[in-house]
Amino acid sequence: MTAVDVTRCGWAGSAPEYVAYHDDEWGRPLRGVAPLFERLSLEAFQSGLSWLVILRKRPAFRAAFAGFDPGRVAVFGDADVQRLLTDAGIVRNRAKIDATIRNAQAVLALDVPLDELLWSFAPDPATHVRPATLADVPATSPESTAMARELKRRGMRFVGPTTCYALMQAAGLVDDHVQGCWRAAMG
Repeated sequence: MTAVDVTRCGWAGSAPEYVAYHDDEWGRPLRGVAPLFERLSLEAFQSGLSWLVILRKRPAFRAAFAGFDPGRVAVFGDADVQRLLTDAGIVRNRAKIDATIRNAQAVLALDVPLDELLWSFAPDPATHVRPATLADVPATSPESTAMARELKRRGMRFVGPTTCYALMQAAGLVDDHVQGCWRAAMG
C-alpha cells in the first residue's frame, strides 16, 4: 500500500509527517512508561499549537528531555530549565517545561506504572462508536475527564480533558479513525 492509494482521516494528508504519524502510530495501542510519558508530555506541549509543529520537533524533544525517561527528567534542575529555554529545537514555554519535570516526578511517585494507570481509563472497545466524519470526533469524553481529574489529583499539570483525550487517541486507548479510513478497516 502506498501513501497515495489509500483513504485516511481528513487531518492526515496535509504533510508527510502527518501521513507517517497517522499510518504508523496514531490510534495504535501503546504501552510502556517512557513511551506514554513522552506522549503525555508532547500532548501538553502541543496545547495551543499545531500537532505538526510537535511532530517536526519530536527528535529534538527526545534529545532535550533524555528520551522522556521519567527518572532522568524528574531530576532536571535550574540549569536544565535554562538549557531547555534556549533550545530552539523544542517549544520554549517555561510553564510546559516546568510541568514536564513536575509530571516526571509525579510519574515516579505513582503507586502503579503510568501505562497501567492511563489504560485503566480506556473505554470498552465494544461500546466505542467509530466516528463517521471528523466532525463526529469528540474533543473530550467522560473517560478523558476522569483521567484528567486523576492525573491532576496525583500532581500532574497540563493534563486537562482535551489533552487527555488527544493522548487516548494517540496511544490507542480509543480508536477514532473515521469510517472509510484504511486504518479503521484494520480493526
